[in-house]
Amino acid sequence: MQLLSLSRVIGAFFLGVLLETSAAAVPLPVIPDAPDVDARNYVLVDPASGQVLAAREAEQKVPPASLTKLMTAYLTLQALQQGRLKLDQVVPVSVAAWKAGGSTMFLQPGLPATVEQMIQGMVVVSGNDAAVALAEAIAGNTDSFVQMMNMTAAQLGMTHSHFDNVDGLPTPTHRVSARDIAILTEDIIRQFPQYLHYFGEKSFTYNKVTQANWNPLVFSDATVTGMKTGHTEEAGYCLDATATRNGRHLLAVVLGSASRTGSAKAAEALLNYGYSFFETRRAYSAGQVISTVRNNQASPATITIGSLGDVWVTVPRGRYAQLKSSVSLFQQMPLPLKRGQHVGSLILSADGKEVARVPLVSLQAVEKAGWFGHMWNIIRAMF
Repeated sequence: MQLLSLSRVIGAFFLGVLLETSAAAVPLPVIPDAPDVDARNYVLVDPASGQVLAAREAEQKVPPASLTKLMTAYLTLQALQQGRLKLDQVVPVSVAAWKAGGSTMFLQPGLPATVEQMIQGMVVVSGNDAAVALAEAIAGNTDSFVQMMNMTAAQLGMTHSHFDNVDGLPTPTHRVSARDIAILTEDIIRQFPQYLHYFGEKSFTYNKVTQANWNPLVFSDATVTGMKTGHTEEAGYCLDATATRNGRHLLAVVLGSASRTGSAKAAEALLNYGYSFFETRRAYSAGQVISTVRNNQASPATITIGSLGDVWVTVPRGRYAQLKSSVSLFQQMPLPLKRGQHVGSLILSADGKEVARVPLVSLQAVEKAGWFGHMWNIIRAMF
């Protein structure tokens, strides 16, 4: 194994080129602080880059109310994707689901309801009965389903979350952070785009009852695509709002507002702030060579390094040309290397502050060179 010297690690370099003029430099756009909104906790995130644009107590563990159903929905959509459920599949309604209490889609034992209807009933009108019925269909009972929720939260990196139930009814230990809700929402957007339309439906009818979506923004803002509301006396009014403007997605999680209107205004203000004062660009394309490293013990000796996916970065408007990029590679790279094996990090910074850190991987499979190959690599390097 050959150690990579620090001199082989590529230092900082500019992504863009600053335009030079004989006149004085044009002042950079002024970026104000995030708006002061009616929310105990909030976070504003760009899902493309995964960067947090604004936050208030975003890591605090708080009661999430019906935002809990985002995890119930996640596992339901996962079961659909894996073929364990079908949209047209009729799901039995247990007495426990019927008696779930709180918001309801008006399920009844013996009245047919499909998985698709229950998804709509859960995400559009926040039916606790639908959440219980889906959990029972997937895991057999809600206790096992709650275990799945907590295990999935751990897999997704939701380190400030603990679920006690499938619907968000209050318990002393049922807690989720605003940042964790954003992480979950990002994964729903990334993993299940074919199902996102359910979250933005304006109404849902079942059992001869039509109910409107609890999210006020789906009526007042045509760019808002979902995602979920919640309310209990303990949690206050909560809203996870997603939007798409000019092809760009943003999401705002607002927890602990004093009123439903307050939570909607808070989310709208945060979304407007993100769209007005930040821009997201693709810094590197999937498979683009970002760095190379020479290792005479490797075959091939030149190892190409990059990202298997597009690298997006979000910066304040007008600051992209100032973005700096540096590469930090592991000092030791075990051979052989698989394609896609983690070998270091890409660090993007602006105004002297790190804005993103992206894993870098080997873009090719690399074998350990034999004795002859090793000597040939040394000779080639000399000339």
